[in-house]
Amino acid sequence: MLLFMEYIPAKTIVTAVKNHAWFGIDYTMNIYRGCCHGCVYCDSRSLCYRVENFDTVRAKADALRIIRDDLLKKRRRGIVGTGAMSDPYNPFEKKLSLTRNALELLNAYRFGAAIATKSPLVTRDIPVLRDIASHSPVLVKITVTAADDPLSLLVEPRAPPSSERFAALKALSAAGVYAGVLLMPVLPFIEDTEENLLSIVRMARESGARFVYPAIGMTLREGNREYYYEQLDRIFPGLKEKYAARYGSRYNCPSPRARRLYAAFARECDAAGLRRTMNDIIIDYKRGYNSPFANNSAAQLDLFPPRIDTFSSG
Repeated sequence: MLLFMEYIPAKTIVTAVKNHAWFGIDYTMNIYRGCCHGCVYCDSRSLCYRVENFDTVRAKADALRIIRDDLLKKRRRGIVGTGAMSDPYNPFEKKLSLTRNALELLNAYRFGAAIATKSPLVTRDIPVLRDIASHSPVLVKITVTAADDPLSLLVEPRAPPSSERFAALKALSAAGVYAGVLLMPVLPFIEDTEENLLSIVRMARESGARFVYPAIGMTLREGNREYYYEQLDRIFPGLKEKYAARYGSRYNCPSPRARRLYAAFARECDAAGLRRTMNDIIIDYKRGYNSPFANNSAAQLDLFPPRIDTFSSG
């Protein structure tokens, strides 16, 4: 049972990004630190991020005042992304409403929003997202890596099952919110089957998604590699040795089937009318909005296997 929230100090929360390639965002906003979903693959566990006790969720003290002041200092409006390091809709959010209140600030100061999450709690904020969309671009990315609930609960043990995420996607789409699926990571030797990928595309289409954006593989580096291997020993005995033999100490770990799988994935998306490249998604969700949002629509980060780019943990 969730009893209390630990707070940590912060000087700033809304920070500018170095480029606009990742879904065309201008700023990032992480209100929480750490994540309790327990996903076995999470890149945010990497030592380079210096997040101690990663499985413990902590909120940044006085977050809403800091966010308000950050927004007031910005010389130009833009799109604020959240969910890169910690899911903004963790279980504490249901009571604290820090993410919801932050979205209300984005709305008040006329900024756009790009959210990455695994939680159906995002549907609570549909009214605020619709208000933001009346003046600025809005994008919601629901992460799904496994088509079936039993597998999703193995690799993402404390996150809502995939079926609940597709239900959230359906509710967002029905409300007119621009939403789709982050199909990442696709774990080699576990999730990298044509059946899994094409099932996710079909369920995304049935849920009203506008896009599915993939990374057919994963990343491993110091910190998250060791944790991932421990979890493989627990739930998929013998698979760690297969990873070590194929990838060694590499950061990018594409599926050995990536090129063939992407071809099948692309055909299925095209047949379903779903966007699948970064450039197309950026152009589509910013369509109809005036500058400054249109200025970033030419960003290109299309993912063709076996290339794997750094991706969100949300």
